Amino acid sequence: MFNILLATMIATATMAQGVIDVHSHLITPEFVSSLESEGRVLDEGFPLPKYDVANHLRWMDEAGVETSVLTLAAPQPSSAEVVRQTNEAAARIKQEHPGRFLFCAALPQPDVAKAIEEAKYALDTLKADGIKLATNVGGQYLGTPELDTLFAVLNERKAVVILHPHRPEPVNRQVMQQTPLAMQEYLSETTRAVTNLISRNVLARYPDVKIVVPHCGAYLPLAISRMKSLTPVMQANKMVGEIDYEANLRALYYDLAGAHSPKVIRMLLTITTPDHLLYGSDYPYVAPQVLTQSLARMKDYLSKEPDLAPFREIIFYQNANQLFK
Repeated sequence: MFNILLATMIATATMAQGVIDVHSHLITPEFVSSLESEGRVLDEGFPLPKYDVANHLRWMDEAGVETSVLTLAAPQPSSAEVVRQTNEAAARIKQEHPGRFLFCAALPQPDVAKAIEEAKYALDTLKADGIKLATNVGGQYLGTPELDTLFAVLNERKAVVILHPHRPEPVNRQVMQQTPLAMQEYLSETTRAVTNLISRNVLARYPDVKIVVPHCGAYLPLAISRMKSLTPVMQANKMVGEIDYEANLRALYYDLAGAHSPKVIRMLLTITTPDHLLYGSDYPYVAPQVLTQSLARMKDYLSKEPDLAPFREIIFYQNANQLFK
């Protein structure tokens, strides 16, 4: 009887926890002004939404989101000063609203030395909860050897990294004229960056770095299977070295922002485990009422689908709480 009562109390306490949203964006006036002055407001193919902390909190309260993790939106600022200002703004928001916000700091890439300096300042001084990395900045893609020194610093600090796609570079603009960036190329860009990390065994070599992959894992459930099947051929031709797939995949977490569904979650579970799935909204890029409806739909199917129902609370709260503890 005691065990039953204890289990009931634990379940009740868990259900009382609010949702943790690991995918939301901070868009500061300084960031917008810098893009306007450089003529880069439409670099990603669509206008930046307006951001206001009060409106963000209002939506969180209405939707039942307890905590949101803030990251800088795309595109990457050219100025290290703007990156610093954004990180300090995020730190203030976190301090002013205890328990409601965490933040992952941006870095002034592609300058690796400055990126390392900012990572240390953000994590050690601003007490950032992690780091946000773009899939590429000016053609410097994740996985490139020149970023190994940055990953060594992040590994020392056991950093959580939130990954977000940016416009591929260099690229023929014609590629995105028919199909907007967010509809397809962002998924390709995310997959490209993560497979780059895996093919160079980066996450196995820096095992204390944890990466949050956005948008339901992009194309990774398909890409990983193909990579594994072709690895022996690539190694025979000395095109890749040793790849510890288990260690690399163990470092990857996946937010469910975007086109989530039971089918998508089941597909992700072919390459990961339930304790690596996280809720994400993509606020403020989607209208609040749409996000609220999307969250309600997720809660509904995670309650009703027999194979997924056991993972409901770990997806909404426990996994993120453990990751950012």
